[in-house]
Amino acid sequence: MDNWWHLDIQEVVKKQRTDLNQGLSLQEAGIRLEQYGPNQLKEEKGRTPISIFFEQFQDFIVWVLIGAALVSGFLKEWIDALAIIAIVIINSILGFIQEYRAEKSLAALKKLSSPNSKAIRAGQLSIISSVELVPGDIIELESGDNIPADCRLVWLTSNFSVQEASLTGESTPVLKTTLALEEKEIPLAERANIAYLGTSVASGKAKALVVQTGMQTELGKIAGMVQAIEHEPTPLQKKLEEFGKWIVYLCFALVSLVFLLGWLRGGKIVDMFLTAVSLAVAAIPEGLPAVVTIALALGVHRMVKRHALIRKLPSVETLGCATVICSDKTGTLTKNEMTVQKLFSGGKIFEVTGIGYAPKGEFLLEKERVNIADYPDAGNLLRYGVLCNGAQLVEDAGGAYKIVGDPTEGALLTVAAKAGITKEIAEKEFSFVDEIPFDAERKKMTVIRKHAGRIIALVKGAPDMLLGDCSRIEENGAMRKLTSQDKEGIQKINNELAGEALRVLAVAYRELEEGPQRYTAEFAERDLIFAGLAAMIDPPREEVKKAIEECKSAGIKTVMITGDHKNTAVAIARALGFFNDHSLALSGEELDKFSDEEFYQKVKTISVYARVSPEHKLRVVRAWRRHGEIVAMTGDGVNDAPAVKEADIGVAMGITGTDVTKEVSDMVVTDDNFASIVSAVEEGRGIYDNIRKFIHYLLSCNTGEILVMFISSLIGLPLPLLPIHILWVNLVTDGLPALALGVDPVDPHIMRRPPRKSTEAVITKERAFLMLAQGFFIAFCSLLAFVFVLFIEKEGITRARTAAFIVLACAQLFHSFNCRSMTESLFKLGVLTNKKLVLAVCLSFLLQMLVVYAPFLQKVFKTEALGLFDWAFVLVISSLPLWLMEAWKWSRRRTFHE
Repeated sequence: MDNWWHLDIQEVVKKQRTDLNQGLSLQEAGIRLEQYGPNQLKEEKGRTPISIFFEQFQDFIVWVLIGAALVSGFLKEWIDALAIIAIVIINSILGFIQEYRAEKSLAALKKLSSPNSKAIRAGQLSIISSVELVPGDIIELESGDNIPADCRLVWLTSNFSVQEASLTGESTPVLKTTLALEEKEIPLAERANIAYLGTSVASGKAKALVVQTGMQTELGKIAGMVQAIEHEPTPLQKKLEEFGKWIVYLCFALVSLVFLLGWLRGGKIVDMFLTAVSLAVAAIPEGLPAVVTIALALGVHRMVKRHALIRKLPSVETLGCATVICSDKTGTLTKNEMTVQKLFSGGKIFEVTGIGYAPKGEFLLEKERVNIADYPDAGNLLRYGVLCNGAQLVEDAGGAYKIVGDPTEGALLTVAAKAGITKEIAEKEFSFVDEIPFDAERKKMTVIRKHAGRIIALVKGAPDMLLGDCSRIEENGAMRKLTSQDKEGIQKINNELAGEALRVLAVAYRELEEGPQRYTAEFAERDLIFAGLAAMIDPPREEVKKAIEECKSAGIKTVMITGDHKNTAVAIARALGFFNDHSLALSGEELDKFSDEEFYQKVKTISVYARVSPEHKLRVVRAWRRHGEIVAMTGDGVNDAPAVKEADIGVAMGITGTDVTKEVSDMVVTDDNFASIVSAVEEGRGIYDNIRKFIHYLLSCNTGEILVMFISSLIGLPLPLLPIHILWVNLVTDGLPALALGVDPVDPHIMRRPPRKSTEAVITKERAFLMLAQGFFIAFCSLLAFVFVLFIEKEGITRARTAAFIVLACAQLFHSFNCRSMTESLFKLGVLTNKKLVLAVCLSFLLQMLVVYAPFLQKVFKTEALGLFDWAFVLVISSLPLWLMEAWKWSRRRTFHE
């Protein structure tokens, strides 16, 4: 925008080559439409359902599984091939279902455009499609209209205001002017003579000159930023991709070694190839993609109950490693409901409890609860605030209260209702006569009412302006002259309240003689009686302070990014506990003075950003990400959309959030509660813990399977397991316990840990060593059973393989309980605290028994029934991994505590 706010009206008209009365000619409008294009936002081609489905097949490990299925089919192992293909398809369907929401961000932006506009063309006022508007058009606006383009205001009524919350974050309607502004560089929220596309008229009427359309508008620039941001894979996706490649290469190397050793000691090439392929298929954790997807999907289901709706599955896990939450203030950290917190009248300061529009609260004087009816000065202040008021306080069917009209006036209605003074009752006693609307020069509003035959002017406005019109003051039910010392005292209290970031309104009144047919400000707003002050704020949500404390203990930094004033933002941040004497606050103007490098060095010390634009928000998110932090950005307005999309986790508000922000987000908080975001972080950490648990379980089990075959080949033993045994254990016995570990209860102390680094491997060196040791011990137990039955009991090879097969399966089932924690004893956690795991182990054991004892399966799996002594021996040997791990955990805890 070419600094249109800095130019006076005649300069803007001249520059746009138009006429305020005649508008553009029809011919000129057509030429400009061709020159500038239609007044609409360009939309990128969206993702089709088919493309979303095929995106599920892009992971490296999925292609390896497809390859394994083809090899199994080539070897006529049809059951194995079908099982693997089924796993791949189920995984893809689950991912598709969760992600089937195309990013319609620009379509949602279009919804903010007004379909039709009232434009003056060739001297005639006509209704045209907003798409046809061009720079130079003269349009008319009135209350309730959506602004169809970026416009310079050229005429307006004194009460013309625009609701800009979705674009700037400003929670109250902004009063506009037609005067040119002195500064050339001025934040978007302070351009008082410009009306922007995507905002709406809150009150009054205006005439405006269109200066920018389509993608050149401020909303268009946001659309362009959203378009330009490329999607990046989440930390989990990156780690699983790397991990999948690493495990596949390692498996192929070990399997090749097993094949070579078997062939060198005289095995048939075909048999050894079949064994090697079976081992390769078994060694690759084909259940991993499906179990990860199912764990994430179940996490999504749990999070819905905690008011968090996940739009993109991997976002669940990314939340778990969030290190910074950049939060919008209005409606996210605060209620977005202006609330009167203090009253000054009759020389006394009253505190008011309760937040929001619900008329529930108490009045305190010097911390003691009082009945406001005992203080007539305060009662009059509240009553006059209600009568000089254009808003309505309404209760919906669900018992929730909301304001129709200006939020500031709504706050006055609510505080009066807490004292039992309602607008309906007050207006019956004080009938309406006339109104003098608020304007920017007077900074006052007056309502004339009639009560008991008397005409009374009720005035409210800015204290510094209103005080100058007062000559008397009401004190203890009586009136006296307002002295200069009184004025100094009132001004001092006003400054103190403003210093607490409270918005202060003064209320005054006077009795009038019968005046002219139409009352004027000059006649009514003089010789007033000062009634008092009402101080209000958009208060912090009660539950947010606790949530921020939880973030601190979890090592997560909270940053506020808002379009509101700096002192208000700092006051809210201080009240919530994330701003102290060492914290810094920057305005958008101050941020512009930093180079990218200077800002990068300073970003970690800044807790509050105020009066910022969408570009500033993007800059903040990018600076944090450059430090390697995982950033969650919350927001509700259109102005938040680019930063929400840029962040690692974009979080939109479900109630107050715009469609634009929801569509670009990864997660929607359905109750607009910051505390729900913290719950989602906790859930994300728990899900990642569980993903690690079942990866640990699957890989340590697979390691055991490979080592059984590798060690037997190395020392010249007959093959202790047949290919079908390995595939059965891997696809059936391992699968159910792995799924159950994916829903293990979340550690109650999980939010006391610092966030894990996004660069941290899924499997750390310590965990890899432990998995190798556990896999080795499972292999040792299986080989011990094989050797004992074959060489000590002198039983046949089939019986020995059956024993090894059962020990391998049962040892893994016992081992599943080990994987619930690397440090805590199973018996401290409680065996039954994960009932799904107990059920999965029992079911897997029954399936294993079926393979050993069902005659038709004995032929397929080449097994035979074991005797009572063999079963006792097998179960004791199988349980050894559990007892060994319990001893290791005990030793580790003892060493740690010493």
